This record gives sequence, C-alpha cells and structure tokens, in this order.
Amino acid sequence: MRNGMHAAAVRLAALTLLGLAAGARAEEVAPLPEGGAGIAARYPGDKGIEGAPAVLFADDFERCSSIDDLSPKWDVLTNKTHLSIAGAADNRPGRGRSLMMTMPRQAVPLATGVSKLLAHTQNILFLRWYQKFDRDWFVPDGSVHNGGSISSRYNDHGRATPGIPADGRNKFLVNFENENSTGDAPGNIDFYVYWPEQGTQWGDHFYPPGTVIPFSERRSGEATFGKQFVPRPDFTPQLGRWYCYEFMVRANTPGRRDGRIAMWVDGRLIGDFPNMRLRDVADLEIDTFGLGVYIASNPKRENRKWVDDVVAATSYIGPMAASD
Repeated sequence: MRNGMHAAAVRLAALTLLGLAAGARAEEVAPLPEGGAGIAARYPGDKGIEGAPAVLFADDFERCSSIDDLSPKWDVLTNKTHLSIAGAADNRPGRGRSLMMTMPRQAVPLATGVSKLLAHTQNILFLRWYQKFDRDWFVPDGSVHNGGSISSRYNDHGRATPGIPADGRNKFLVNFENENSTGDAPGNIDFYVYWPEQGTQWGDHFYPPGTVIPFSERRSGEATFGKQFVPRPDFTPQLGRWYCYEFMVRANTPGRRDGRIAMWVDGRLIGDFPNMRLRDVADLEIDTFGLGVYIASNPKRENRKWVDDVVAATSYIGPMAASD
C-alpha cells in the first residue's frame, strides 16, 4: 500500500509539473448565474425551448409511448430492458411522462441509461434535467454512479474506459452524481472526474466544500481549485422528491487553468470548481452527454429513479419557468 501511495504521489507531482511547464496558471473566476437567469426563463413550461439559439438538445419524453420512441433523439440506450416510460402517477405535477430506470435486485454489476453523441463537439456544455429517486432507494455498499455525465472521448468504440487515467490528450469525464458511501441515501452530491491530475487510475471525487478524494489532506480546497475557490455545504437530496439538477463543464484553454465545472440544484449554485486543467490539446472537446445508473452490487432491493425535461445548451439553462 505504501508503495502504491508513493507511486501515486510521484505521478501527481509529475502531472502538476507538466501543467506548469505548459504555462498553466490560475485564472480570474467570474460569477455564475443562478435561479431564473437562464434560458428556461424565456420559455415557460419549456415550450419551444429546443428552438433557443444556445440549446443543442431537449427531450421531455411526452412524445414517448414506449422505449423504442427514444431512439430518434438518443443515440445510445444502455440495457434498454431496464428503461421504461412512466405515466403521470410518478411524475411532477403537470407533466405526463418521464423516463424510469429500474435496477433489479442482484449481486452483479448493471448499468442502464441514455446517451447523446454531439454532432458538433463543444468546449462548454450545460446539462439540465429533473430527477427523483425511489422513496426507499438503498444500495448497501460498493460502486454506484447515478446521475448525469459530460465527457470527451471517454467511450472507445462505444465502450466506457474506467481505470484508464486521463492524461490531457486521451479523454476527460465529469459525472454529476450522488456518492453512495457518504451521507444518507442516495449519498452526498459530488463530481466524479477523470482529468490529468487525478489521484489514482480510478479518478477523483469533488465535493462542494472542496474535499477532493483521494488524498484529501493535501489536495482539497485551494490546493486543487485555487485561492478564489468558495467552499459550500454538502448536499444530499431527499428520496421520493423531484429536483432540478444542472451542471456545467468548460474545457480549459490548453496551457491555461481556465477550465471550470459547477453544479446547481433547483437553480441554486451548490458547487463551483475553477482552476481546472481538463486537457492539453485543443481537439479534446466535449462529444457526449448522458443520464444513467450503474450499480456494482444491488442485493437488497429493486431500486428505481426517474428523469425528465432534459436540456443541453451552451449557456446556463435554469429551472423550468411556470407556464400560464
């Protein structure tokens, strides 16, 4: 274990030096919008939001009567037998249908979800969606990924590449999710990140207070995110309740630390991580986003969650505005 930790420390130091050698430096941190200051405010009920100039994608699932109806908009349906279209009883008031993801009781790994491949890659992307966990959601231990993802070249010919470190040239990944091992079920919200300065081959976890795992003692707060980092409290969503989630990934200019990732819940900024180096080459751009669930072992009960009203854009979206 000591040898492994020493090797990881050496690798981290080398990566940091590489970033500095490339001219990386901390950047000014501009305020981020919150609340109703986004695209959705101009489209009550999200009606017509897909036509907004900054919007790249929108799906409210209202046109779907079966899973086959997802295909015109979504490029990848992972284990689609575990996806279904939920009726009004499970949905937010005034919304007729949503996408339900069901994880059966079993002790072997399973993933399900939907993904979109961008026709034109981007340097910045905002992904907003509504989500609700089952009232009795519970996974006793093990690896769980259960939110949204924004990535660049993370999938190799359609297959994910966990355990292969990001090196600034090959890929990056940012998952906005709940960490199963922290807080009450479903866990504290965090970012799961593959980036060139990750602490181990399995990536990092960033929490709103600035905690970075692994090696939190020397990597948290200003050590990774710079002197302008603002810590915020941890947040765990209530089970059985709909929330509006949104996150942003901005890829840095190669040679500079002007990358940034941030998270909102119900329009409130709950985590902001500046000073990020996600890439060292300009052609490593955002090419995929998605929503899903992965559970390594789910032996206690069937778990379900619902997602709805998905929008992807190049600027802040915000919660859905009330319709007349």
